[in-house]
Amino acid sequence: MLNAASSPAPSRRTTLRETLVHLPREVRDTLFLLAVIGWVVFMQVGHIPWWCSALTGVLLIWRARLTLHGQPLPGWTWRIGLLVLTLGATWLTHRTLLGRDAGVTLIVVLLALKTLEMRARRDAFVVFFLSFFTLLTHFFYSQSLLTAAGILIALLGLLTALVNAHMPVGAAPLKQSARIAGGLALLGAPIMLVLFMLFPRMAPLWGMPSDSMAGRSGLSGEMRVGEIARLALDDTIAMRVKFEGKPPPQSDMYFRGPVFSTYNGVEWLPLRSGFPKRMALEADLRVSGAAIRYTVTLESHRHPWLLTLDAAAKAPAVDGQEVLMAADLHWRTRRPTGGLLRYSAESHTVFRHGPMQPDLALQDFLELPASYNPRTFALAQALRREHGPGAANAPALVAAVINKLRTEGYTYTLDPGVYGRDTADEFWFDRREGFCEHIASSFVVLMRAMDIPARIVTGYQGGELNSLDGFWTVRQSDAHAWTEVWLQGQGWVRVDPTSAVSPGRTGSFERLRAPEGAFAGVVRTINPTLAATFRAAWEAVNNRWNQTVLNYSQGSQLDLLKNLGFNAPSWTDLAYVLIGVLVAVSLAGAAWSLWERQQHDPWVRLLKRARERLDKLGIEAGEQTPPRELARLTQRHFGDTPFAQSVSLWLLRLEAHRYSRQSALTLATLQREFQQLPWPKGPPR
Repeated sequence: MLNAASSPAPSRRTTLRETLVHLPREVRDTLFLLAVIGWVVFMQVGHIPWWCSALTGVLLIWRARLTLHGQPLPGWTWRIGLLVLTLGATWLTHRTLLGRDAGVTLIVVLLALKTLEMRARRDAFVVFFLSFFTLLTHFFYSQSLLTAAGILIALLGLLTALVNAHMPVGAAPLKQSARIAGGLALLGAPIMLVLFMLFPRMAPLWGMPSDSMAGRSGLSGEMRVGEIARLALDDTIAMRVKFEGKPPPQSDMYFRGPVFSTYNGVEWLPLRSGFPKRMALEADLRVSGAAIRYTVTLESHRHPWLLTLDAAAKAPAVDGQEVLMAADLHWRTRRPTGGLLRYSAESHTVFRHGPMQPDLALQDFLELPASYNPRTFALAQALRREHGPGAANAPALVAAVINKLRTEGYTYTLDPGVYGRDTADEFWFDRREGFCEHIASSFVVLMRAMDIPARIVTGYQGGELNSLDGFWTVRQSDAHAWTEVWLQGQGWVRVDPTSAVSPGRTGSFERLRAPEGAFAGVVRTINPTLAATFRAAWEAVNNRWNQTVLNYSQGSQLDLLKNLGFNAPSWTDLAYVLIGVLVAVSLAGAAWSLWERQQHDPWVRLLKRARERLDKLGIEAGEQTPPRELARLTQRHFGDTPFAQSVSLWLLRLEAHRYSRQSALTLATLQREFQQLPWPKGPPR
C-alpha cells in the first residue's frame, strides 16, 4: 500500500498539456480560433437575448467537438435550418430584423454558423473579418474602460489567429504568432494615436450610433409616485462633478433636472399651460454671491436636459450644441445626448427667480384634478382656517405643513408599498411614510389645495467625494425630488419636505440603501473600508479613461493645436498637422523598410554567407537552395572527406535550428561554429 501510494501518478494537468501540444496543427488552430470567438461573444451576453447566447454556445461547442473527433461538418440543410430558426427567433424577440439590437443578434449567430462551414483557408479569413466586425459592435453598448480591455484581449487573439494562418507549413508555436501579432499591434499603435488625436471630430457624424428607443436608468420626462424610489436601488453613476476651488456644502448640492407642474391625478408632467405664450412666466433669475465653477461629466441618459447646480445663470459650455434655459430654470440641448457628455458651468447657490408679485399665469401651478384626494382638501381648509388665507399668510401655511411633517410621525422609507388612487390622502392620513417623490407630491397637492402655487423639481441631491481624483460622484441612488412654492415678494422658493421628515437626507448625507448581498456583507464585516477603497480606486481609473479618451472632443483638438503654437487654430490647421504627421510616419516607415530589406533575417544572412563560400569552392547553388540540399551538394563535390562531413553536419544543424522544435542550438553558437569550420585555402569570411 505504501509503495502504491509513493509511486508517481500521471497528472491530469500534464496529460492535458501534452494532449494540446501534440494536437495536429489544423485542430489546434481551429480550437484556438473558436476560443477567441467564444470570448468575443461572451462580452455580448448582457446585450443579446438569452437564446442567442445559448445557441451560439451550442454551435461553438459542436464545432469544437467535430474538430477534435475529425468528424465531417454538417451539410447545408443543417445550416439553412439553423439560419431560418435564427431569423424567426430574432423577429419574435425584436419585432424587426433591422436596427442595432436585431443586427447584433443576427451577426453573433451568423458568426457561429459560419464556423460550421470553415473548411479551407479562405473560409477562415471570412470568419476572421466577421469576428473583427462583431468586435466593433461592443461599442454600440459601452465604451467603458472594462469594455476596451476586453476588446483589446479579443483583438490580440484574432490577430494571433490571423498571423498563425499565414505561417508556413509546420507546427508553428502559437507563442511565436502571438509575439508577431503583438509586434504588429505595437507598430500600429502610434498611427492609431495620431488618428485619435488629430482626425476631425465632426458632430454629429463622429461617434457611435445609438438606439433612440433604448431606455436607460435615470430621471424621466414624467414622474409617477414610486419611480424615483426604484432609482435608489441603482448604484450606477449618473454624473461626475469637478469643482474649481472649494465645493459648496453637501446640503446645497441640488442638481436641477426636469420640473413638473401639471398633475392629472396619476402622474406629474411638464407644464401644459392653457394661457397663450405671450402670458407665460419668464425665468427672471437673479443671483448673488460668488459663482461656483465646475465641470460635469454626464453619463448617457438619452434625454436633452443637462444637470446643473441650482441655479445656473449662464449657459453651460457644451461643444457643438446649443443650450437653452427653460422658464423653470432647467437647461436643455436641442437634441438628446446619445453618449457621455462633458460640459462646464457656473452656478450660484443664492438666487431668486420668478415673478415677485401675483401673476395670472401662476394659476397653472394651482390646478388639481377634480375628485382626487378629498381628505387632503379638507386638511387644506382646516389649515387655512387656523392660519388664515391669502398670499400674506402663505409663509405661515408652508411652515405649518413642514412642522406637521417633522413632528407627527412621518417616515422616510425606501419601500412604502404600492399607493392607490388618492396618493396624497394615503400619505397624509394612512401610511405616513414614503420616499422623496411621495413626500414631494403630497406636499405640492396640499400647497395647491391651500391656493399656494407649487411645483415639483427632480434631479440629484448630494454626492460622494472620491479622494483619489477629487471628483464628486453622483449616483442614480442620489436621485431626488423637492418642491418650489411661490411666495409674494420672494418668487419661487425651494422647499424640501423630505428634509423635514429625514434631516439626514440632505444634512448629514444619509441615504437609504438597498439590502446588501451576502458577499458584500462578508467583505464589509471583515474590512468595512476595503470595498469602498476598491470602488473608489476603480471609479478613479474609469473616470480618467472618461476624461482622457471618451471626452476628447473638438475643443480638445483645438486646445492641442494651441499648445503646439497655433494662435487661432482652425480645422484647416488640424488637417495640415494631420497630413504632415502622416507623411512623416510614411517616410519613416519607408526608411525602416529599406533598412530591414538590407538587414534581412540573421539566419538567412548566415545561410547566404555559407552559400557564398561554397560557391567559391565550386559548388553552384541557387539563392533559394535550402541547407539540406547544400549539404548534399557538398558531399557529392568533396566526397567522404572530413571537411565535407563537418560542413554537411553544420548545415543540417542550421536547418534544425530553423524548423525543429527540439533544437536547443542558438544562432550565436552556429555563427561561432561557422567561423571554426576547416575551410580549405582559407576562404574569405
